[in-house]
Amino acid sequence: MAKKAILVPVDGSANSDRAVAHALALIAGGLAAELHLLNVQPSFGGAISSFVDRSQIDAYRREEGDKALASAVALAQKAGVPATVHIGVGRHGAVVNDFVKKLDAGSVVLGTRGHTGLAGVLMGSVAQDVIAHVGVPVTLVK
Repeated sequence: MAKKAILVPVDGSANSDRAVAHALALIAGGLAAELHLLNVQPSFGGAISSFVDRSQIDAYRREEGDKALASAVALAQKAGVPATVHIGVGRHGAVVNDFVKKLDAGSVVLGTRGHTGLAGVLMGSVAQDVIAHVGVPVTLVK
């Protein structure tokens, strides 16, 4: 069986970085072929897009996505592993599933509890959302 890509959704948190480190270890062990890093940006409701130019929204998403991807990219570079970066927009589960299919990824590695407080509660639902949508193995890294 051919080795497939690992998709790692990242948010720039320490737990997200631990997920990247785990994926890098899998690649170093010969268990995966390539690394794809994905940041999912929220979609804005129609009200915002009525008042803000689409190019400004796109630029904001790129900037925020690049910030969230920066530490994961640095970890991959330090390990000498090429990483392809992606920024998606929408609900985490659906976006991750779309990228799994598009990239023919064999697995997803996802950090959990990347935030504290209310955001931490939401992070749990992100993991549940991803697990519910994707049809490949999902490894949760705490």
